Amino acid sequence: MSGNAAPRATGEGNTRARLDRGRGALGPALELVHTGRAPTRAVLTTALGVTRATAGAVAAELEALGLIRVDAHPGAAAGSQGRPSHRLEVAEDGPVVLAAQVHADGYRAALVGLGGRIVATAPGCETVEADPAKVLGSVVEAGADLLRATGLRCVGAGLAVPAAVAEPEGLALNPMHVDWPAGSPVREIFAERVRAAGIEGPAFAANDVNLAALAEHRHGAGRGARHLLCVATGHRGVGGALVLDGRLHTGSSGLALEVGHLTVNPEGRPCHCGSRGCLDVEADPLALLTAAGRDPGPELSLLQQANDLIRAHHAEDPAVRAATEALIDRLGLGLAGLVNILNPDRIILGGLHRTLLDTDPDRLSAVVADRSLWGRSGGVPILPCTLDHNSLVGAAELAWQPVLDDPLTALAGV
Repeated sequence: MSGNAAPRATGEGNTRARLDRGRGALGPALELVHTGRAPTRAVLTTALGVTRATAGAVAAELEALGLIRVDAHPGAAAGSQGRPSHRLEVAEDGPVVLAAQVHADGYRAALVGLGGRIVATAPGCETVEADPAKVLGSVVEAGADLLRATGLRCVGAGLAVPAAVAEPEGLALNPMHVDWPAGSPVREIFAERVRAAGIEGPAFAANDVNLAALAEHRHGAGRGARHLLCVATGHRGVGGALVLDGRLHTGSSGLALEVGHLTVNPEGRPCHCGSRGCLDVEADPLALLTAAGRDPGPELSLLQQANDLIRAHHAEDPAVRAATEALIDRLGLGLAGLVNILNPDRIILGGLHRTLLDTDPDRLSAVVADRSLWGRSGGVPILPCTLDHNSLVGAAELAWQPVLDDPLTALAGV
């Protein structure tokens, strides 16, 4: 009996030592699985630069925390050689975060798991009242209902808003497309409502296009880009974001990349910012509908009306075609200026801009190439965003970040 005890204790001690050495790798390992860059334990071992035993201990700890699943019976792929590796996946029954989005035409709440997977969504509301506290209280309560219905563990909450959010206070400085007071403390209000609803974990808030860019970089069309530029128009206005080496570039106080206020038509429409002809009013859904001679209706969002108009009538209606070409040209001018300044290695377009790109990609690429310094010598790839509800997924990324940084500490607090 005693002769067998020592080897068992030694083996357990070795496992614990490996885990202690790899404890600092838990966050990087989780992020690799979360973003799909480590589908197997062998890939994880190489990416972390650790021994196979340490990678195994790290994966086992993440599985014990309920964050990932390790395939217990690995099988070799057809035609492969060598020892088969254990597959790694995010845990489908693991914890979630509450993600919320407010935009000009309503708001929505969802539960989002690791891997950017939307687990459940609440029916969206189509009215945004002038009191941000009331709106955020309603969207948080919708999320709380989802948590009660699913019984899932929540580890944080994130909010996407259609405004620049100043750091470190979390103030929505110019919520131009919702009727909220300038400087509304959206992060504080959201955090208070989250606590009042009994939802555990920290709460965060940021600009919706910034969050869309982050989600696309981790899970969508921006994967692998080192200098990713995202430009999008959702329900109203135009926003932009830059992801550098995996992190959002938000400037000194969170206000970088206000691309909606680039002038692309000096004699154009008055803009909310006091200038004229900005992208914000020259290349959004309302601009498309107005240029095509259509009066917006109340039954659908402006974004859906603009998308439907292009898809149904671009080929046959000269007014729609002319309006589409005008918006493409203005968007191309703005993108060319950004290329000259930022030198991105990829551009992704969301909302109505994705539809413009799908409709006439050659025209948009030609405008950008003609107006940018490097366009002819090496064109920047311009791709459509690929994620549905990417701002919601991005809001979830805010809430997941503390867990990705330090899973043990983050989960111990909730």
